[in-house]
Amino acid sequence: MSEIAVQDMSFEQAMTELEKVVGQLERGDVALEESIKLYERGALLKKRCETKLKEAEEKVAAITLDSDGNPAGLKPVEGL
Repeated sequence: MSEIAVQDMSFEQAMTELEKVVGQLERGDVALEESIKLYERGALLKKRCETKLKEAEEKVAAITLDSDGNPAGLKPVEGL
């Protein structure tokens, strides 16, 4: 597993590690205690991916278009 704390990971880093965790769990070749640790890590990684996707969606939603449909700037995003 990665040395980077989950909360410091980019979306890509978290997704890559999550894929590895899922692969290990699917193979079933780890002991019960290790499976539990992997499952917990996977849950944290999944949450991180969801958070980063939500942030990206909010940024995209903040892009305003002019009357011709061209990007015209950003509208303020509430809470940021």
